[in-house]
Amino acid sequence: MNLISSGRVLPILLLVGSNILMTFAWYGHLKFKTAPLWGVIAISWGIAFFEYCLAVPANRFGSGTFTVTELKIIQEILTLSIFSVFAITYLHEKIQWNHLVAFLCILVAAAFTFLPKSH
Repeated sequence: MNLISSGRVLPILLLVGSNILMTFAWYGHLKFKTAPLWGVIAISWGIAFFEYCLAVPANRFGSGTFTVTELKIIQEILTLSIFSVFAITYLHEKIQWNHLVAFLCILVAAAFTFLPKSH
């Protein structure tokens, strides 16, 4: 079995793709504020379909290696990371020091999920 098709890497790659699509579905239309709302909703739903085509297999495949809680934490960290890049590059937002500190706190909190478990 190669690294990409392993139970640890493939789900994460699928979640990365899923999160990129969902970020565009939820926030991409903010550059087009004059577009009719019904149109951006329809486009967002279309993007979300493909997002689900990645997210569902990611969770199905990942559940063989990770706990559901670990999968959710991975997904949330990816969401924040991808959204930060998106906000800076696509929406041209400035990330402030307090955003970085908040993100660091979330990363530290998420790390607790992956500490060795005592049984």
